[in-house]
Amino acid sequence: METDPFDHSERNKDCQTLRQLAQEEGVSEPNDLPFMLRPPGATSAALLVHGFTGTPWEMRLLGKALAIAGIASLAIRLPGHGTSPEDLAKKRWEDWYDAVQVGYTILRKDYSSIYGIGMSTGCLLLLAAARTNPMSGLVLFSPYLRIQHWLAPYAGWLKWFRPYQVKPEADNSQKHYYRRRPLAGIHQINRLIKRVRSQLPLITCPVLAFNGEGDQTVDIESGRELIDRMASEIKDYRCYGTDVPHVLTREENPYRVKMFTQAIEFIQGLEGPEHTVSTR
Repeated sequence: METDPFDHSERNKDCQTLRQLAQEEGVSEPNDLPFMLRPPGATSAALLVHGFTGTPWEMRLLGKALAIAGIASLAIRLPGHGTSPEDLAKKRWEDWYDAVQVGYTILRKDYSSIYGIGMSTGCLLLLAAARTNPMSGLVLFSPYLRIQHWLAPYAGWLKWFRPYQVKPEADNSQKHYYRRRPLAGIHQINRLIKRVRSQLPLITCPVLAFNGEGDQTVDIESGRELIDRMASEIKDYRCYGTDVPHVLTREENPYRVKMFTQAIEFIQGLEGPEHTVSTR
């Protein structure tokens, strides 16, 4: 497992509890456990929320970049992730939302300024949370309101006939994801989208969002639509080219470092010049 000088995952009691719960529920890969990074003197923190079938692992590089810039972070694990597809198939979006709420409550103990940073479905959950929990800002990687596959809207019916969608093996990172994606989970995403869509005009916190034209998972036009529907006065939407994939927080994204820098500058700009720390 990677080591990090800012890592407080085993020193913070709340994060310890999250990690123990994950292990009790069947998470065996250490890098798939929740983590907390706390640079000295940090006054703001980010709640990191991974995507569907992913784990906190996909948020680790972002957490490191934030820590170097003086921003603390807590990466939670959504229930049913890092365990098995069968476990995920039993979860509801409300279970995922509860995990986000727990993470927010943990950070609120030590930080008054909290930013939500999500990857894909993690964006939807943070948007749902932002409706009732004060957020200093949101950074959304691959946000969406529609999944590309034309059968996705029918997942609630199809799950009874075809419980799983099987993805081809791609690379070593796939050990952190499920090859078999439960359609019951897609159905829960559809339910979550319906909830978030109705709440977007009520969300007013500053937002920075990224999509990539190479995304083969979600409809990126719906990402722009999502941002347009928000009531935020501060909005910054950036869409990169066809060489940019769905998962923007991992090495596969050729503009990952640039996006991380833009996200950090966005947060620092909201915090004020006295909080600016060089990321170089």
